[in-house]
Amino acid sequence: MDDVVIGIDASTTAVKAIAFARNGAELFQARETYPLSNPTPGHFEQDAEHWWTALLAALKQVAGKVGGSRVAAISIAHQRETFTLIDAAGKPLIPAILWLDERARPQVARLSAELGREAIRDWSGKPPDPTPALYALAWLAEHRPQALGQAAALVDVHGFFVHRLTGRLVTSTASADPLGLLDIKTGAWQPRLVEAAGLRPEHLPALVGPGEICGGLSEIIASATGLKAGTPIIAGAGDGQAMGLGMGVHGPGKSYLSLGSGVVSGSYSGTVTTSDAFRTLVSPTGSGFMLETVLRSGMQLVDWIVRTTGAPSAAILEKAAMEVPAGSDGLLVMPYWAGVMSPYWDGAARGAIVGLSLDHEPRHLFRAVLEGIAFEQAIATDAMEAQTGKAEAMIAAGGGTNSTLLMRIMASVLERPLSVSPVNEAAALGAAMLAASAIGWFASPEDAAKAMAAPPARQVDPVEALVPVYRARKAIYRDLYHATRDIHARLGAA
Repeated sequence: MDDVVIGIDASTTAVKAIAFARNGAELFQARETYPLSNPTPGHFEQDAEHWWTALLAALKQVAGKVGGSRVAAISIAHQRETFTLIDAAGKPLIPAILWLDERARPQVARLSAELGREAIRDWSGKPPDPTPALYALAWLAEHRPQALGQAAALVDVHGFFVHRLTGRLVTSTASADPLGLLDIKTGAWQPRLVEAAGLRPEHLPALVGPGEICGGLSEIIASATGLKAGTPIIAGAGDGQAMGLGMGVHGPGKSYLSLGSGVVSGSYSGTVTTSDAFRTLVSPTGSGFMLETVLRSGMQLVDWIVRTTGAPSAAILEKAAMEVPAGSDGLLVMPYWAGVMSPYWDGAARGAIVGLSLDHEPRHLFRAVLEGIAFEQAIATDAMEAQTGKAEAMIAAGGGTNSTLLMRIMASVLERPLSVSPVNEAAALGAAMLAASAIGWFASPEDAAKAMAAPPARQVDPVEALVPVYRARKAIYRDLYHATRDIHARLGAA
């Protein structure tokens, strides 16, 4: 019947293959996990074969449940910046290096000096930072030159999957872009950055725009999964961009806020603009760009507090924190437990807890962390909206939306209502929207998003009495990084 599309989300921990109907309803979800390796401090790796095994198993489950003959197209969202090198047969030559990896900080400094920090930012849209693959590739060129010498191709997760599914070496511009090797203005590989990474042009997959057909499912994979041979594999996007599309953010006037392990926000821009205040990314619709801010330490800080204080659960700690007044009785937290990306791009930065007294308890720390996350997001949003204009609507998703206290604080600090998306798997839904538009269900990805995105589940409004309290504390918080920057740099050096 060809009435189902599959959206794939290959995240840091699992592949999810989800069957969606034309109206965006989720029909069935298969989830297959894989391990994450941390062999030495700062090194984070995975075996790309584990991704592949998980994808095959998930696709087989979906085909078995909804019927492989019903699947009209498949599209892919995935963990960004992660990559591996493959030989001519498509076999991985190295463990995949993940977006979490920080081994390449020396290469960040070296390439920034050699090419110019602003030049890298303006070419790639991303201020120098260990997250893009550019720097880990430069690390490989220095420490594992034989791997680069043997490599037939560099592939991101999207490119790896498309090559295995179709036999074609091709990836989406919205998937390759986070690698840091693309010219954000032209949508083509940037020669100076490719050379700086130790690569040659023949190492690079062909590029297609998101929503375009990459190829058809091969006979072998169709037989292994129960899907139809020739099923179109549609170019997707990195999970951050796809998530925004799945939440219905695809043009001016809206922004998204993902409250997960990290906190990611994004707004649409019709023109190229680069800044230290955000990262510039190819839009998942293929039209325009997404400006994105990232706080590495989000809800994982809540888990850290629960573990560190020995609290029975986050829910119990949150209930106690509800009784703490706004401002946490003078406690202020800078949530840089994993360094800071936008707007400072400082790997030496670390978290700070300021104002502790003998009267403070774990409940104060819990509330202060939530307030610190909100202050940080407010500063990031202010900087981003200076470029895009204030969003008429901000749509929130992720595990943090389940925290009543966090949502109340966030709305009050941002001084705007927050709509809460009911979609649990927005990245996979965003991929499904691209698949649906590619096969003609809708005229464009934007039309697919309008038809398939679920309306907000609820709205959280600012608490009027909290707004002036938090406005005053945000002004103090804004100075905290600058007050501690040199101390953290000296500690790191020591």
